[in-house]
Amino acid sequence: MLLNRTATGSGLILVTGATGFVGSALVARLAREGAETRACVRRNDAPMPDRVHTVQVGDLAADADWSHAMAGVGVVVHCAARAHVMKDTASDPLAVFRTVNVDGTLNLAQQAVAAGVQRFVFVSSIGVNGVQSAPGKAFSEADQPNPHNAYALSKWEAEQGLLRVADETGMEVVIIRPPLVYGCGAPGNFGSLMRAVQRRWPLPLGAVHNQRSLVALDNLVDFIVTCITHPQAANQTFLVSDGQDLSTTELVRGMAKAAGVPARLLPVPVWVLQAGAKFLGKGEAVQRLCGNLQVDISKARELLGWVPPVSVEEGLRRAMGGGR
Repeated sequence: MLLNRTATGSGLILVTGATGFVGSALVARLAREGAETRACVRRNDAPMPDRVHTVQVGDLAADADWSHAMAGVGVVVHCAARAHVMKDTASDPLAVFRTVNVDGTLNLAQQAVAAGVQRFVFVSSIGVNGVQSAPGKAFSEADQPNPHNAYALSKWEAEQGLLRVADETGMEVVIIRPPLVYGCGAPGNFGSLMRAVQRRWPLPLGAVHNQRSLVALDNLVDFIVTCITHPQAANQTFLVSDGQDLSTTELVRGMAKAAGVPARLLPVPVWVLQAGAKFLGKGEAVQRLCGNLQVDISKARELLGWVPPVSVEEGLRRAMGGGR
């Protein structure tokens, strides 16, 4: 089992956001590996795999008390966050994001230090690097951060706070910035796109020749597990992806193939899509579909020896309902 190669010694692995898209998959993987895992949940009736301990917690807030959850914990994997809100009604969205993603995260980290936690793994976002990479130039960990919205800025500020905690206390911090994560039950725009393909709806995406990095849910979970255990991951920031970039047109074709349905793609020019999106106030969504966003995972490969275990083809098969 991978988790026998521990860098942090004995102790529980605490997972926040344990009922979310990434957190629930991580908890299931840890359970299969026999790792002693404590899942933070909002309701005690949340279903969990056998041998996974659950602890009920409230909101991720600056004054939340985590002491009852920290006993015996050696590693915290922090997946919980206030994520993208499609129709945000907050009068000051950045303030709300900061309250949860910055203040709540740093409160959790400080209490982890007090409890003797050795390593804190933080799931951040590629949005910290920016919204779009230059043609032919993938994002890397060495790039100057350029968070493009309130969510990404809050993640960047949390990263900086965690690195200060690590410097001041000696607790190891690992930061992971994934791009779009896809898999069965994916939320948000990717989930909407999956349903459209499965329903055989015609999509105006047949002439989008961009390049985007994605990460299959199982690949991200595998990388998180590697960062829990690997001694060289300590106090490092990593970008992660499938290691194979796709255009949006190729992505839709791959999804259709995985679902066993025809890809109904209309070759609408990108400039037409962008003009229509601007008129409808959907410019950011079309930018994500049509722009480039590539990440370089050389650091993960070279420093940790990590190779994505799941191919894009297999990842899409699982995402579209093909199982494992």
